[in-house]
Amino acid sequence: MTDLRRLALVVVTVAVTVVGEFGCSSFGNVVTFDVRHKFAGKGKNLSALRAHDIRRHGRLLSTVDDDLPLGGNGHPSETGLYFGKIGLGNPSKDYYVQVDTGSDILWVNCAGCVKCPTKSDLGIELTLYDPKRSSTSSMVYCDQDFCTSTYDGPLPDCKPNLQCQYNVVYGDGSSTAGYFVKDAIQLQQVTGNLQTGSTNGTVIFGCGAKQSGELGSSSEALDGILGFGQANSSMISQLAAAGQVKRMFAHCLDNIDGGGIFAIGEVVSPKVNKTPMVPHQAHYNVVMKEVEVGGALLDLPSDIFDSGDQKGTIIDSGTTLTYLPSTIYELLMTKILSLQPALKLHTIEDQFTCFQFGENVDDGFPVVKFHFEDSLVLTVYPHDYLFQIKEDIWCFGWQNSGMQSKDGKDMILLGDLVLSNKLVIYDIENQTIGWTEYN
Repeated sequence: MTDLRRLALVVVTVAVTVVGEFGCSSFGNVVTFDVRHKFAGKGKNLSALRAHDIRRHGRLLSTVDDDLPLGGNGHPSETGLYFGKIGLGNPSKDYYVQVDTGSDILWVNCAGCVKCPTKSDLGIELTLYDPKRSSTSSMVYCDQDFCTSTYDGPLPDCKPNLQCQYNVVYGDGSSTAGYFVKDAIQLQQVTGNLQTGSTNGTVIFGCGAKQSGELGSSSEALDGILGFGQANSSMISQLAAAGQVKRMFAHCLDNIDGGGIFAIGEVVSPKVNKTPMVPHQAHYNVVMKEVEVGGALLDLPSDIFDSGDQKGTIIDSGTTLTYLPSTIYELLMTKILSLQPALKLHTIEDQFTCFQFGENVDDGFPVVKFHFEDSLVLTVYPHDYLFQIKEDIWCFGWQNSGMQSKDGKDMILLGDLVLSNKLVIYDIENQTIGWTEYN
């Protein structure tokens, strides 16, 4: 189990309430909250993984192709891979929310919501937020600064005391709609000796009045989504504007035990190499330069890493697998398989390339390295890019973007499998991303 108590971090003020079992231990002097994986303990359900990524993939594309509200950045996805617990209102009540680096706003389902889920198969109790039952809640109106800045200007037909509303329609047809409220968020202050104490912040978040499609499904339902995006409407940006935290966060995710931890604050140790973010993008994008397999660089066209409107490589912990354009995918798989010429491959569910292998995969398959701008390298071991579905049966976590959708054929997206068991640091203030091995 990773011992994150070894991390030395600057003193920050708050930590979201701890929940569940996790693979990366808690640590002091930082805003932290633990997260759980929705597939934890259920084995590798290929149908669920595929369905999740297909929906997620479409939504990531829709944020590029469509000029949606919330400045083009407020695109919550469906109930996702990692979720944690926060407290809202006064008196505070607990809400389970997806933690999502691919969206911005925090929103929860609210009392009177149409088609909001009432139960979940994740073993958690769902709660509807009711602003009328919180003594600290207040409405956010369309003429207030938060609303005008979120929508990049005054809203048409805005009148005094008219609520600031949101309405997001995703690529798969599901949607969330409601209005913004301001209320207390219950947090935990974590000190250097691992003692915790309650403290409060105040944030503006979405009060979900109507959900449709997958967002109304009860099978993997949560109370809402906590976005960690870069927009001013995100929780981290609001807390930073209030002087409570810096606009930086980190995560360490465990793809074996199905948990992890998110931390808000500046990690000062261990030091990590960083690469610049691509500016003016809806997601966390960086520039990939080369791909190395088993110590040899792939012979790739120099322009293969420039994916048009979706500049660069998307780093997204909310996606399970890794998606590569056909050119990269085919050369990568050819190189890997050349080291195992006797391997018999078979396809499962028309998408996953799988095989039988009874030995240690780290001894039988090559290490893959992705090289980024400013010499940052992401090292992906065989046990990271291969996953076991049953005894001696393994599948590749690489996916061909060209086989997923026409619009996303050039997409390079690094998901949960290759980001796990690493400390990944997002420095929004300085527009960099970095990581280091952290097993």
